[in-house]
Amino acid sequence: MIAREQRLPKSLEFARTNLKSPPRIYTEIALQQLPGIIGFFQKDVPEAFASVQDQKLLADFKTSNDAVITALKQYEGFLRTDLLPVSKGDFAIGIENYQKKLLYDEMVDVPVNQLLDIGYADLKRNQQEMKDAASKAFPGKTVAEVLSLIGQDHPPAEKLLEAFGANFSGLREFIEHHQIIRIPSPESPKLRETPPFMRALTFASMNSPGPFEKVATDAFFNVTLPEASWKPEQVAQHLAFFNNYEITDIAIHEAYPGHYVQFLYVRTKPLSKVRQVFGCASNAEGWAHYAEQMMLEHGFGNGDPKLHIAQLQGALVRDARYIAGISMHTQKMTMDQATELFEKQAYMPHGPALREAMRGTSDPTYLVYTLGKLEILKLRDDYKRHQGDKFRLEEFHTLFLEQGYPAIRLIRETLLGDAGPVL
Repeated sequence: MIAREQRLPKSLEFARTNLKSPPRIYTEIALQQLPGIIGFFQKDVPEAFASVQDQKLLADFKTSNDAVITALKQYEGFLRTDLLPVSKGDFAIGIENYQKKLLYDEMVDVPVNQLLDIGYADLKRNQQEMKDAASKAFPGKTVAEVLSLIGQDHPPAEKLLEAFGANFSGLREFIEHHQIIRIPSPESPKLRETPPFMRALTFASMNSPGPFEKVATDAFFNVTLPEASWKPEQVAQHLAFFNNYEITDIAIHEAYPGHYVQFLYVRTKPLSKVRQVFGCASNAEGWAHYAEQMMLEHGFGNGDPKLHIAQLQGALVRDARYIAGISMHTQKMTMDQATELFEKQAYMPHGPALREAMRGTSDPTYLVYTLGKLEILKLRDDYKRHQGDKFRLEEFHTLFLEQGYPAIRLIRETLLGDAGPVL
């Protein structure tokens, strides 16, 4: 750790030299993240070595750690005073690079305009389902009114982690009883607050151990809690997003049978090293997003329209990501327009909507959630037709996860003997 820390100030010097005119939003995001990063080195890193007794080692560590904190504070000053005024770069990667990125990352060669049509069609489909579910849950109320009512049903901030964990046993029991997928470990992921350096752009995430890890085998389910510096309105919007129904939907996505289960397969099944190491986001995020819809389709929640509404709002957020990512990077959509898209089309409060739009500036293909879900749904339908009466959902899911997480086009080749079309 000392050796790594000794190199960090030099890395920040390189950043000062190399950064000329980045997009303003990138510099603003960095300034948002730096207090958490500095706090990480002030608090979390020293706590990790609290049991060390070697005084010479501790003294060397204090020297290197103090130097990192000083360098980060100076770097924060550089960003605010020197770089922010000249941060006038364009974050858009352009249509040609966008198309190549999709092809090379996801093995998807569908033209951008056609992809946009697919995204808008899925958005409209989910919006209609949302209206139907809202009417069922609260007759006579608008979607916005229904979401406001559901948003009031949330745990207090100090109970958020506990609320997520309360879903684990019920989800596992449902998966096992309904033969959704075999879970290759009795262990559950450990819940924790999102690390400080990750909080600016994420609400929740799964941090699974690497495929070859034999010692630190715990998986961590990160949840972003309200910051002490937030205004009451920000806290209220954040907690409304983490209502009790959305918490269940996120637990499905991140843990059962989403990311946690998928990467248990990657780590515990006999895959080649290439299959364990290399994969693509439209498979990983597509599987987790598909799981949200699939679990409700097969009876989880006993048809509770409020849970369906939470699942649909998650789907609408992913549809908005799909459209915003393409549009901001190929269609000259601004970040303000993207924020408005999340607010008006996915029914998000302004704060979370702004965070989603900010993420899209540096994550052009965060369409992978909806893209992958639609690919998996098509593959499942095609495989079901291929199997006829022999089709079993658990078998399909097992065959899918046993491939690792390569481009879904490659799984189509394995299961059906053909490579497309994927959508």
